Amino acid sequence: MTDSFLETVLVPIANERDAEQTCEAILGKLGDDSATVHVVHVIEKAGGAPDKASVTQREERAERIFELVESTLAGTNTDVDTEILYGTDVAGTILDRARDLEATSIVFTPRGASRWVKLLTGDVAQKLLTNTDRPLVILPRPDHE
Repeated sequence: MTDSFLETVLVPIANERDAEQTCEAILGKLGDDSATVHVVHVIEKAGGAPDKASVTQREERAERIFELVESTLAGTNTDVDTEILYGTDVAGTILDRARDLEATSIVFTPRGASRWVKLLTGDVAQKLLTNTDRPLVILPRPDHE
């Protein structure tokens, strides 16, 4: 990744499919220069309501996601760090971590969901877009190129 805004990137990953698509998209953009990729998975806390699954189950899922990311990006000139984050606001948690890391950008691929699902559950990408204080790099999903 040769552009300065792609030196230290934060990559939020939602699930295994997202990890596969995002890593494939990132691989196509990696250059000879070294980059640091901070991959995060946010475990959303229900804010007083019962959680969908136990924290342990969701942490185990996050570890599987990270293993997939690390194996996909192995052999590149990229340092990969992984971290589980916890919060009631997924987008806010991602933005806070990007600030803490002084990330030069946030990189992700769009995730498919119907308008109804986005309306009912909130659109993380839209919240990132409207609240960010750093560049967002939205890579096309490999199946849409």
